[in-house]
Amino acid sequence: MAEGKSYLKGKRILAVDDEEDVLETIEDILDEAEIDTARDYETASRKIRKNRYDLAILDIMGVNGLTLLEEAAKQNIPAVMLTAHAINPETLMESIRKGAISYLPKESLADLEELLESLLGAHERGEPPWKFLFEKLGSYFDERFGADWKEKDKEFWSEFSRTYQIGKGIQQRLMNDKRIRGMGV
Repeated sequence: MAEGKSYLKGKRILAVDDEEDVLETIEDILDEAEIDTARDYETASRKIRKNRYDLAILDIMGVNGLTLLEEAAKQNIPAVMLTAHAINPETLMESIRKGAISYLPKESLADLEELLESLLGAHERGEPPWKFLFEKLGSYFDERFGADWKEKDKEFWSEFSRTYQIGKGIQQRLMNDKRIRGMGV
């Protein structure tokens, strides 16, 4: 972890993946946070409805992660999508549309703490987490999907680039809303 404030310390995080070793790795890496785990859709869905989390880390394949993302968004739980098999522009766009705050390849699992610290720090400062993600992993996506991967859905990416820039003002207003304040990340 970078020196200074830890954005993960004391956070309650739900990690969902059908692979036990991935969940164990997340627990080991994020040792400053309180990690709750689920290995299937039904268990994760029940936990999302029943508990309050500061963040959810959701696998896409094997646990119906995009549906869990919708459920987390309804409960105002910020969600990070973590996937190996669903790394493609379509699932990335679907994650954005359904309200994920980030989309990380499992290949970057070793850097999970650093990435989450940066994402949560950006979120707390009112900076758009997606902007940070594309600054940090944009070359990964270009290499994985091809340099012109955004061209196929140019209208979506153009609109996305415009709208993720407005996050700070909206977040600042929400922080002053008593109903929203203290709801987590």
